[in-house]
Amino acid sequence: MENWLKQVFDHPDLNGSLIIAAKTLVVYLFLIIGLRLLGKRELGQMNIFDLVLIIVLGNSVQNAMMNNDNSLVGGLIAGTVLLIVNRLFNILLQRSSRAERLMVGQPMLIVNEGVPIEYRMQREGVTHDQLMTALREHGLTRLDQARMCVLEVDGSISVVPVDSEVLRTKRHFKALRMP
Repeated sequence: MENWLKQVFDHPDLNGSLIIAAKTLVVYLFLIIGLRLLGKRELGQMNIFDLVLIIVLGNSVQNAMMNNDNSLVGGLIAGTVLLIVNRLFNILLQRSSRAERLMVGQPMLIVNEGVPIEYRMQREGVTHDQLMTALREHGLTRLDQARMCVLEVDGSISVVPVDSEVLRTKRHFKALRMP
């Protein structure tokens, strides 16, 4: 029984723990940047290839993070680092609009007055089939029925039909009063 418990709670030394933590941090940052560079549309609609990619990524980076350490504590160290770094990253995005714009992106107009903006669609990886699917989901069958289509930061496509009501608001400015 004692031998079994020792195997379950086996752990790396302090140096090994720090190496696991550092490698986990590097892998996390690498994946965040890599996934961001793929474009919004890649993250918005997962197909079977994307699912396989995520599974294989998880398996491939696990070995790099763990430094050949298969201990329970080593896995807990890697998991803890991932949770902490993810929380810190989310706090950074909440507090910095510049960081949020850089890492999350901004919505992008891909159709204006029924005309696709081809270079934006290509840059973001949106195909004409995906665009037409989004139109059909909104009850439209032709591009000229869309006032605009916007690729949202989550990868979805918002469609505003031509016949929709457009509400215009007036900007209100506070006047500076000099005493």
